[in-house]
Amino acid sequence: MFSHLPDAYTAVVTGTSGGIGNAIAKALLASPQLGRLIAVSRSTTPSLDHHDARVTTLALDVTQQNDRKALREHLDGQPVHLLFNAIGTLHDESLDIHPEKRLEQLSADALAHLMHVNASTPILLLAALKPSLKGKHPAIFASLSARVGSISDNGFGGWYSYRASKAAHNMLMKTASIELARLNKASIVLCLHPGTTNTPLSEPFQTRVPPGKLFSPAFVAQCLIDVMAARTPEDTGSFWDWDGKPIEW
Repeated sequence: MFSHLPDAYTAVVTGTSGGIGNAIAKALLASPQLGRLIAVSRSTTPSLDHHDARVTTLALDVTQQNDRKALREHLDGQPVHLLFNAIGTLHDESLDIHPEKRLEQLSADALAHLMHVNASTPILLLAALKPSLKGKHPAIFASLSARVGSISDNGFGGWYSYRASKAAHNMLMKTASIELARLNKASIVLCLHPGTTNTPLSEPFQTRVPPGKLFSPAFVAQCLIDVMAARTPEDTGSFWDWDGKPIEW
């Protein structure tokens, strides 16, 4: 599956209670190449085979500093070969957060919340697990982004906070890729766009999706694994669509 990674590699997947994170975890477990999977989510991860000796589940909220520290302490500097971040947010009814259509709908609280979850959390996660990523072992850090985070591809406007948080995510990942390459020449940092996936994140907007463009989590997971598997260290710091096409910043 991953020619860049060794047999019996160690993977960490965050957000495994969500649609894409859960599907990524299950797809990795379907391969005999995987040696160890650490599944991280705020709540119990559904649909994983907890009888599989390769699986360790951790109930942690990596948007919080103490829980990122707990994950780092759990790993204790052991090499991680694949770190997949599936955490992200677009809307939240409990916080009255919705994608903005007009400037007057902007809220400082909503903007700060999306920046925290979509941009700050992934880069702080990478920083926390830096001891497990540096060295000489092959290491992939992949984090979910979104095409709407592309500044050059913004032809419709709107969705201010989400667009801005994903653009910030991309810049942070690109910058981290440069530092991590100095610490591990076999490292690859990737921003990945999953397409419109049938998950709660996209549910309020699915009626606008063209036929054939609403994907199942399992389909998206396999596509993203194929994209990651095709990358080399020369691709570090890049942005990719689910179908293997690069996306302009």
